Amino acid sequence: MTSNEPPNDDGPTLNKPDGSNPPPPPPGGYPQQGGNYPPPQGSYPPPQGNYPPPQGSYPPPAGGYPPPGQGPGGFPPPPPYGGPGQPGFAGQPGFGGQPATVSVGDALGYGWARFKGNAGVWIGMCLIAVVVSGVINAAFSWDRYTNSDDLTVSASFSLLSIIGSLVSVIVSIIFQAAFTRGALSETDGVKPGFGDFFRFKALAPVFGVAILVGLINAVAFILCFLPVLITGYLLWYSLTFVIDRDLDPIAAIKASFKLTTENVGQLLPLALVCVLLNIGGAILCLVGLLVTIPVTLLAGVYAYRVLTGGPVAPVAA
Repeated sequence: MTSNEPPNDDGPTLNKPDGSNPPPPPPGGYPQQGGNYPPPQGSYPPPQGNYPPPQGSYPPPAGGYPPPGQGPGGFPPPPPYGGPGQPGFAGQPGFGGQPATVSVGDALGYGWARFKGNAGVWIGMCLIAVVVSGVINAAFSWDRYTNSDDLTVSASFSLLSIIGSLVSVIVSIIFQAAFTRGALSETDGVKPGFGDFFRFKALAPVFGVAILVGLINAVAFILCFLPVLITGYLLWYSLTFVIDRDLDPIAAIKASFKLTTENVGQLLPLALVCVLLNIGGAILCLVGLLVTIPVTLLAGVYAYRVLTGGPVAPVAA
């Protein structure tokens, strides 16, 4: 019986009676072609050469860098600096395994340069502190020369004296913190105005560390005069650590002890020179203190920043 279907002209005839059908095409409908064609995608050999390892697996950099969360010498890291509008800094000694060094001449020279560049504000702050202290003393001692035979007046005088002493201590702590805040701003490269001296993040730690340091020095003074000199040196930077790095009072005292004991050869001569300069300023009818107090304070904060790896703004040439 003859098929009435027309032959298929698009390919070889299938199902030939003699069984000579061509082989089926490979998967995909295309025959396998000869030649040096590349292998299918996904089966390429690995690339040759020393390619770098994937990101995230690099070895740690060499050098004496401190562990994360810790600054040079084991101190807490300084607060972040830099960015748009921020002043430039003169590097941070103490990183990379290089020990930081401070000389008395460099510290006092830096203090004098910073004071000279903002002398009016610093002298004004000293005068404000003197005037405020004088007003407080006058306000709470107005009946000093009244008749002491009157028991009522005597009791009133005692009460006013106690209140006056407390107010004087509070004001003294605030001004001490204000001068420290101003000195830190100077090392940041910012000339503080009068209002900038009193910009604190929190006053509670400031009063806490001031009271603790005062009690320690008071006990040392009662024992003997020499111990109070030792404690005064060891606790030199307690308030500075609180204001600059937001440490709690106990941590700040420990940090100051660590800093001063590990750098006795550099900080002790500076401390002695600063004390002598302030004594000389007091001898000059107290007028010299208007210069020596800011200069020695700035010199001490400069040494603190250098030895703890904090930012130190360069002075103008």
